[in-house]
Formats: sequence, structure tokens, C-alpha cells
Amino acid sequence: MGAISLEKVEHLYWLGRYTERVFTTLQKFFEVYDNMIDEGIQGKVYPKYCECLSIPNIYTSNKDFAMRYLFDKKNPDSLAGNMERAYDNGIVLREELSSEVLSYLQMSLDLLASAAGSGAPLFTLQPLVDDIYAFWGCVDDEVDNRECRNIMKVGRRVERLDLYLRLSYGKEETGKELSKLIHRIKETDIRFNEEKLERVIEIVNQDEIAKEERREAVRLVGEIVEVM
Repeated sequence: MGAISLEKVEHLYWLGRYTERVFTTLQKFFEVYDNMIDEGIQGKVYPKYCECLSIPNIYTSNKDFAMRYLFDKKNPDSLAGNMERAYDNGIVLREELSSEVLSYLQMSLDLLASAAGSGAPLFTLQPLVDDIYAFWGCVDDEVDNRECRNIMKVGRRVERLDLYLRLSYGKEETGKELSKLIHRIKETDIRFNEEKLERVIEIVNQDEIAKEERREAVRLVGEIVEVM
């Protein structure tokens, strides 16, 4: 892996994954939240969302879910918790990244903290999407080492493909993310399992994916890249 230690490869990869996890799940949350409002107090939408993401349903109501899933850092599945893990991976990469790149991670954490105390948290969270877009733009501008950039983007594409499969996105959207992952893997020296990648390609290219095969694909996506 050249001058990049295996430990830093892992941090770069997970920085990409956690940042993307916040980005994609936040966008999906906006949709889930709208459906929660429409259903009133019954609380049938968020349990299905938790099931799709394979996270425990520890919530007691729509309101409890909205607040704890977004802002509770003690909840390992929350957006705030995932953003903090992204920052923790970024902070040990000071030499590979830059203070400006890290500042966007800090801004995202600060925004989540301020939104938690807001009377309209969803409205306050809208700029978080822009902050994460800006983070990736800054990575392209500020991170000189091309291998570092690509490893982060491998993590980003792995996470997005994982989430798209879990959330049953369509064949076109999922296939596009798979193509981007394949391209990015080939741009790096990162180790990956070609046999597992081929099986994911086979599953994703089907017109209809059976539930069992979708679960298999999710498992395999997490095992394609060998950085752990």
C-alpha cells in the first residue's frame, strides 16, 4: 500500500463509510419522517426502517425514534454516533487530510448538536447534506495523495451500496453504485475478494432480487474489501 500504513488504510476506509452512512440515512430519514407524520401516532413506519437496516428497535414512539435516532450519541446506530465515529477516524489522519477537510467533519458534528436543541430539528438538519457534499469536494481539492482519496471513496461506495441493498433501491440505482465501487476499487491497491464481488454483481444484475439473495448481497458487500 506504498507509504500508507495498514492502520491508516482502515481509518481512511471507515471514514468514507461512516460519512456516507450519515449522508444516505439522513436523506432516507427525511422520507421516513414524512411518512411518520402521515401515520399519526401508530408508529408502524420506523420499525420497518429499523428492520431494513438491521438495527434494534429500541424506540418507544415516533417522537422517541426521531430524537434518539438522530441525536443520541450513546445510541450506536444514531446519526450523531456515526458522525462522531467519522470524525474519530478523520482526526488520526491529520497528516493525510488537512485542517479544512477536518473542519467539515467538525461542522457536521456541531450542526447535529445545535439541531438537537432546536424546535425544528429537521429544518435545521437540511444543511448537513450540503456540509457532507462540501466535505467530499474538499477531499478532492485538499488531499494530495490520490491513494488516500480513493480508499476513502471505496469506503463511501461500499456503504452506499450496502444501504441501497438494505433499503431496496431499484436495479438502476443499485447497479450504478456497484459500477462506481468496481471502478474505485480498480483505482487503488486495496485488497479485495474478487469471487465475492462477482457474486454481488450476479445478484444486483437480476431484474428481481429475492429476499434471501438480497441478504446475501448485503453480507458479501461488507466482505469484499479486506482492510480489517
